[in-house]
Amino acid sequence: MNADKHIHIAAAIITDTAGRCLLVRKQNTTHFMQPGGKIDAGETAAAALVRELAEELAVSITSDDLFYLGKFSDSAINEPGCEVVAEIYHLRTDKKDFVPAAEIAEVMWYPADGGRQVPLAPLTENHLLPLLPQLTQ
Repeated sequence: MNADKHIHIAAAIITDTAGRCLLVRKQNTTHFMQPGGKIDAGETAAAALVRELAEELAVSITSDDLFYLGKFSDSAINEPGCEVVAEIYHLRTDKKDFVPAAEIAEVMWYPADGGRQVPLAPLTENHLLPLLPQLTQ
């Protein structure tokens, strides 16, 4: 796969005390995923995530609030033929109400038991939701 087919992002697995995971759906899309976005030139992944969470969810945090989990990749749901390469961080929060802003159309708390059936991005379904049990202990 050519380098131009890779989309480099930073994203957060945001969990609450009930073990739920916050997911977002961007405008004009159908699948839910972790909040986050593309890393700008010269920007660290953590700085990009802090910026994206402020833009998308009006969340004010610093990089010290984030715990780095690793780099994961899978098919990009909204860009056919591309692969998303994601620097993933964990953020535990007591905040319950997140307001969608910028390009985010909808936010939801995905239950720890996976009981809510919604379309999920491949990265979320295949790599990130399986991490929830160890993150919410």
